[in-house]
Amino acid sequence: MKYKTISSLVFAALFCLVSITSNAEAGNNHRDENGRIKVLYHIDGSDVGVAKYAMALINKHMEAEGGPDKIDIKVVVHGPALKLFDKETVDPVLKKKLAMIIDKGVQPEMCQVSMKLFNKPLDSLSPGFIPTEHPVAVKRIADLQEQGYLYIKP
Repeated sequence: MKYKTISSLVFAALFCLVSITSNAEAGNNHRDENGRIKVLYHIDGSDVGVAKYAMALINKHMEAEGGPDKIDIKVVVHGPALKLFDKETVDPVLKKKLAMIIDKGVQPEMCQVSMKLFNKPLDSLSPGFIPTEHPVAVKRIADLQEQGYLYIKP
């Protein structure tokens, strides 16, 4: 009887160890080779307040992680949000907050399809944007999630 109890306890302990190890390995997917956490911010709405809030969150997130060198942030912008970043009409506070994250090393990406649909080339947008790696923003977002980026949509 004691043998059965001991073997059950050993089995349970091994099971827990395997579970903990598996979860720890899965969690490592959200960090790059330098140990920086990988985070994706998705902006697609036309509400300037939400866009400003997203920029503030990004700055606070960098601060909370211990600085911009401790976090790998991707920002993907598409759809109606594109109009918010038109360099001729951009909200001054949004422009300032965008410049702050760019100064800290973030390279926001603008959807190539959105730029075509809205007839807004990259040079008509606030400085600092690069085109999305994939022409379709949602594909880029899915690719980043597959690479382990944590998804945040303010």
